Amino acid sequence: MTMTTPLADRSAPADRTGPRNRAAVANRRRLSAAHAAMYLLLTALALLWIFPLLWALYNSFRDYDYVLTHGYLSVGGFTLSNYTESWEVGGIPHYFLNSMIITIPAVLLILFIGSMAAFVLARFPWKFNVIMLAVFIAGNLLPQQTLLTPLFRLYNAIPLPYWMSSSGSLYDSYWGLILVHVAFQTGFCVFVLSNYMKTVPPELLEAATVDGAGLFRQYWQVVLPLCRPALAALATLMITWIYNDFFWALALMVSGDKLPVTTALQNLQGSFFTDTNLLAAGSVLVALPTVLVFVALQRHFVSGLTMGANK
Repeated sequence: MTMTTPLADRSAPADRTGPRNRAAVANRRRLSAAHAAMYLLLTALALLWIFPLLWALYNSFRDYDYVLTHGYLSVGGFTLSNYTESWEVGGIPHYFLNSMIITIPAVLLILFIGSMAAFVLARFPWKFNVIMLAVFIAGNLLPQQTLLTPLFRLYNAIPLPYWMSSSGSLYDSYWGLILVHVAFQTGFCVFVLSNYMKTVPPELLEAATVDGAGLFRQYWQVVLPLCRPALAALATLMITWIYNDFFWALALMVSGDKLPVTTALQNLQGSFFTDTNLLAAGSVLVALPTVLVFVALQRHFVSGLTMGANK
């Protein structure tokens, strides 16, 4: 004997699940619309942010007289003379060497001192760790301009041998700029690396201790290699910040031949007339090293930021 199911009974489950399916489809459509709107907004903001850079790059390849005649919205007048002239007139090679003399030692000292301090704060659970960490980052909480007057007086009061400084003091010397960058940036380095080193499994350090490794060997051969992504990310940031510094160079230096490359752009500005296209070409040349550093360390930079966020 066969049993028959009424048509209403057979369609009942479909009717009960139908509203749920329609609600799920509606939710997916709303999420897709929200994602599309978010992508459009982020794209518009990215284009708005990058437009001045692209505009400066575009005009750096154009002749200034042609632009004055035909306007900035015209197309044409392309030339490479802006780059050759800014390279020679601005003295960029000489000032670039000055920037390397200041940037490279400062970055190495910041990473070395900051990583050692971070290792101590992460390795030993002292009750004053939070206070010590606050002391390290306290210098970053104040505007640097507020410390200009005491630093200026201090730099003039600290004597140096003439083979280290032609002025006989810390003022107007490469050492002064290196020290001021180390003082202001080490706190941020300690803050980032201490949090990063706390994620290192303590079993690794215990195993190193059992094998007879001292504290410095644990720091140098165990912890520091594990922090390579974070160190690369910090190195990228420090190189960019110190290389692009303009304030401290003008405040703590008086000799024009010792100034970093960011001040070389002043040589491209006249008293009564400024070739903006020439200045744009010089700005591109000055910014090019930091772009190359970021491209070279991009993989480690992104890895360091991602791992820090996940941990």
